[in-house]
Amino acid sequence: MNQPLTFDLLKTDARTGARRGVVHTPHGDIQTPIFMPVGTQATVKATTPRELEEAGAQIILSNTYHLHVRPGEALVKEAGGLHRFMSWNHPILTDSGGFQVFSLSGLRKIKEEGVAFQSHLDGSRLFISPEVSMQIQQDLGADIAMCFDVCSPYPCDHETAEAAMHRTHRWAERCKAYHAREDQALFGIVQGAFYKDLRIESAKVLSEMDFPGYGIGGLSVGEPKPIMYEMLEEMMPYMPEQKPRYLMGVGSPDCLVEGVLRGVDMFDCVLATRIARNGTVFTDKGRLVIRNAQYAHDFGPLEEGCDCYACQNFSRAYIRHLIKAGEITGGRLATIHNLRYLLRLMERIRRAIDEDRFEQFHHDFFANYDMSRNF
Repeated sequence: MNQPLTFDLLKTDARTGARRGVVHTPHGDIQTPIFMPVGTQATVKATTPRELEEAGAQIILSNTYHLHVRPGEALVKEAGGLHRFMSWNHPILTDSGGFQVFSLSGLRKIKEEGVAFQSHLDGSRLFISPEVSMQIQQDLGADIAMCFDVCSPYPCDHETAEAAMHRTHRWAERCKAYHAREDQALFGIVQGAFYKDLRIESAKVLSEMDFPGYGIGGLSVGEPKPIMYEMLEEMMPYMPEQKPRYLMGVGSPDCLVEGVLRGVDMFDCVLATRIARNGTVFTDKGRLVIRNAQYAHDFGPLEEGCDCYACQNFSRAYIRHLIKAGEITGGRLATIHNLRYLLRLMERIRRAIDEDRFEQFHHDFFANYDMSRNF
């Protein structure tokens, strides 16, 4: 049987940990490093699949928990799977639902069998176990599924983090034993909170399970960014070199550049679409809040040199007007820009790695980027 997902590591930067590769899936190849837009409920908010393609998206995410609650995986399966349901004929990754269950801290109870919780929509009682998560994701039919894991909060003590890590490992074994869809790859998820010894142990244990790829979970949950970078540096020597590495839930420009520096191949985050709806956009100089009065008479683009539809056709003044007036087009244009900005940033990063100048790219990026305007 052919593997549903393979990874070609094309190059590793000689002076940093930056990597250049290609992930091969049943719905196409993914050039890495890559940012993956998040389509929580089978749509990337405020965009169409055509707009995502035009922005350069190669793969998108959907959310197992939210699709389980509404409209239900049975309906998606009846429609022919998630690709056909949402008219996206490119790779899709579904998360396991673990982080959403983690975020419902007041509505859930974690046991060894799985997690019992209440729906955030109507309060109905639900249960997700490793096996249930696998079945939902198999019915959804994404190219990449994720193991059901336990995400520790920040901060937490070592004992709590260790117990969550060990349960994550046991659940990974159960996920792998249950998962049977031959055209879908299953990624393990490294946990261990903010403890070096646990992160290293988790990377080692999961590596031995020989998944085709690995998520790095439990970071970007409220901790200072230097702690996240330290955890990445500690665990990376123990991550399989020939497998893709996916840093989950990370998507600000500075974190993408720093993550690539430390050997990350794949990223995702809702930040790009969430802040756009509130009138905030990415630029190479940092955050720009287009709602602010100083842009009322600014007839330049959101970002000089950006090739997105919004920047090529509309001014800051116009987009600000739309957002202030509550017109949905304003949020759509800001979303298109933010997604294209991050996808173009990754294109620039891939080019820099190809040309052996990523270290200089990293230096130049932060020389221009105003960290006081960061996220």
